[in-house]
Amino acid sequence: MSLETPDPTDLLRRYFGHSEFRGGQKAVIDALLSGDSAAAVFPTGGGKSLCYQLPALAFDGLTLVVSPLIALMKDQIDALTARGIRAGRLDSSLSLDEYRQIMDDVRNHNMRLLYVAPERFNNERFRASLSTVEISLFAVDEAHCISEWGHNFRPDYLKLVEFARACNAKRMLALTATATTEVLQDICRQFAIKPAHAINTGFYRANLNLRTTAVEPSERDQVLVQQIKSKPLKSAIVYVTLQKTAEHVAKVLQSNGLAARHYHAGLKSEQRAEIQDWFVQSDSNIVVATIAFGMGIDKSNIRGVYHYNLPKSLENYSQEIGRAGRDGEAALCQLLACTDDLIPLENFIYGDTPTTGAVTRFVDTIFSEENEFDISLYDLSHQCDVRPLVLRTLLTRLELKGYLRGGTPFYANYQFKPLQSSKDILARFDGERRQFIGNLFRQAVKNKTWYQIDLEQSVAALASPRDRIVRALDYLSEQNLLEVKVAGVRNRYTIIKRPETREHLAAELSKENAEREKSEIDRLQQTISWITLDACQTSALADRFGEALNTDCGHCSWCETGRAVVLGGRPETVLTAQLREQIAELKAEHSQVLESPVEVARVLCGLSSPRISKAKLQKHPLFGQCERVAYESVLEGAQLCF
Repeated sequence: MSLETPDPTDLLRRYFGHSEFRGGQKAVIDALLSGDSAAAVFPTGGGKSLCYQLPALAFDGLTLVVSPLIALMKDQIDALTARGIRAGRLDSSLSLDEYRQIMDDVRNHNMRLLYVAPERFNNERFRASLSTVEISLFAVDEAHCISEWGHNFRPDYLKLVEFARACNAKRMLALTATATTEVLQDICRQFAIKPAHAINTGFYRANLNLRTTAVEPSERDQVLVQQIKSKPLKSAIVYVTLQKTAEHVAKVLQSNGLAARHYHAGLKSEQRAEIQDWFVQSDSNIVVATIAFGMGIDKSNIRGVYHYNLPKSLENYSQEIGRAGRDGEAALCQLLACTDDLIPLENFIYGDTPTTGAVTRFVDTIFSEENEFDISLYDLSHQCDVRPLVLRTLLTRLELKGYLRGGTPFYANYQFKPLQSSKDILARFDGERRQFIGNLFRQAVKNKTWYQIDLEQSVAALASPRDRIVRALDYLSEQNLLEVKVAGVRNRYTIIKRPETREHLAAELSKENAEREKSEIDRLQQTISWITLDACQTSALADRFGEALNTDCGHCSWCETGRAVVLGGRPETVLTAQLREQIAELKAEHSQVLESPVEVARVLCGLSSPRISKAKLQKHPLFGQCERVAYESVLEGAQLCF
């Protein structure tokens, strides 16, 4: 640490009102202030955000915080602003004027921290805007998403490392609450973090009381109400799997006199923000939510986290219960365990796995292109019948295998509407800049009120790099001289090598998809095995994340009862002869969509795909007919129809 570097303890006291660091924080901050990259694996509520907020005050450049959590951005920026720290965020809720002001502040060094979602780096306008900004710290929250070994792999995260290097970020910080030893090693490898600077403070929190109760579907509502009402009413989160379940459970709680509201991704952003504020400002409100809720919300006195449905993995479970009792006081983490929940959770997994035919179409399409090409992922998704996120994963795998190199995504369509006359706009510039902008305007074709501009044609006509044209349009927009609209994202790729045979590569990718599917199904089974474990559940959970308690916790279900939880069996249903006849009719009507038993099973289980959506099969009476039946049983029955 240089003499010019402010003392971190002084910054802690002056800006955050604390005299001592929490466990692990000082080690992470010292590494960053010394110029090294670092990783922070702290439990939820363990103080990860301070690890980038405090160093940001010591650096001259910008601290860029990448997070998928809009709630975290909003809450942290409000808190930082209240402390006199300049921070902003870029997300879809901002108006054009708000976006312009934030980017002005970034360029003029009037902002310490900027929060963005990982998808923002697919935006060429954003990447161009940051190209001249000094980035002192590139912090990535939910960093386990970068690892294919993790429980929530997201292809966009792999692009973050590439961008951090391209923008010459001086140091990186990876943060997560849920990383197994294998995942942490993968994070450190990709972010080039030295093992000594990967700080893991452990999982166990003695104030969390883990309870598990086996229930039948018919009694679950009643059990939940009884358990909540048996204790003094306090703030709580009830986690569910489906959006419709969130709405149902919230109504059940309301009808029993409890202040409850539902929360899920289907709500408008302003509704979600209002519900978050309603929850944070009360000591007794309850939110019934899908997994999106609670991530990053600054509320320390949540006294209960209830799982109405099974969590999709132990990693998800540990992250969700970590939102309880962040003030250190006792909190209840109650799981209502029912094997019926396995079916929708498994269906999510099976629905994401593309068919062999879909993967073959994907490989054929990619390697039918020229060595340099660009493509619409939306069109490719529908053409190959692969869900968009899975498609991005397949493309990422081709990059990792050395077949492709991804370029900067770009917008195919640019439009602008002058807010002043072209004469007045040009009068603001001199010399070559004025000539450049005048020539750029002459490339535009006017429709009714908007001008259409072909950037590729303009690049050739003006003999100017594309990024200069994009920066010019952005600048004119930020100066309120133009209103700019963009559409039609296309992704650039370069084919580095071609497969010896496309069939072999398609088979290899399909095998990896099957292994990924099995891994996710195994995570579900690990959750069931943990629930029914005949031993201390808290100790077993800590061991999963590399922490040995070496003793029983004394306050989980098993420690209190000395008995393992016993779950009921799974329902099994076979397809009737009548249903098989209906399937045969469906196949005949939609033979181009239902090419294999997998597509038929998806329709019966209520699982969509791009082709199923395009054929409007969600409206068919058979869609979702077997949504409460195990997918493998439905697939086995569907195979008899081929």
